[in-house]
Amino acid sequence: MAGTPGANEAHVVLGKITTVYGIQGWVKVHSFTDPMENLLDYRQWQIRRDGELRQVQVDKIRAHGNTLVAHLKGVDDREVAREYAGFEIILPADQLPSLQADEYYWHQLIGLTVTNQSGELLGQVDSLQETGSNDVMLIKPCSGSVDGRERLLPYLPGQFVLNIDLAAGTMLVDWDADF
Repeated sequence: MAGTPGANEAHVVLGKITTVYGIQGWVKVHSFTDPMENLLDYRQWQIRRDGELRQVQVDKIRAHGNTLVAHLKGVDDREVAREYAGFEIILPADQLPSLQADEYYWHQLIGLTVTNQSGELLGQVDSLQETGSNDVMLIKPCSGSVDGRERLLPYLPGQFVLNIDLAAGTMLVDWDADF
C-alpha cells in the first residue's frame, strides 16, 4: 500500500520533505510509501504546503537509514533547500500504479463506514498505521455508530476484514462491538 491522503482526495501524499541534509542543497524526505523506496520511482514531484503548489525535479535520491535524501535540481545551497521543508510530495491518485482486485491503497480505505457481521455500525476508517506485524485501522465514531468509542482494528483481509466495497463506501468486519 502507498500514500496517506484524506478520503476522496484527487491527490495522494507520497511523502514529506522534513529538513535539510548537508550543505549542498540536499533535503531529507519521509516516504509514506511501502516500501519507502517506492518513492525513488518518481523524479518529477508536485509539492504542496499551505495551498502553495510547486513542481520540482529530483536529480538525485537515495535511501539513508530509515529515510530518504534527495537533491532538487537547481537547489545547491542549504538555506535555499531549507525553504522546501514542510512541503508534501503529492501525486494525482489516477497516476498510482494499478493494484490487484483484492488490494487497496490506504487513501481508498479512509472514510469507509465499518459495519460488523451483526449489522452494527462501528464507525469510519480515520487512518491506518503500520505496527510491524500488520497494519491497524483507527475507526472513529460517526453518525449512527453503535457507540462513541474509537477502535483499533487489525487490517487483515480474510480474517477480520471480510469485504470492502469502495463504490458503496463500506467495509464489513468480523469484530464484536464490545472489543
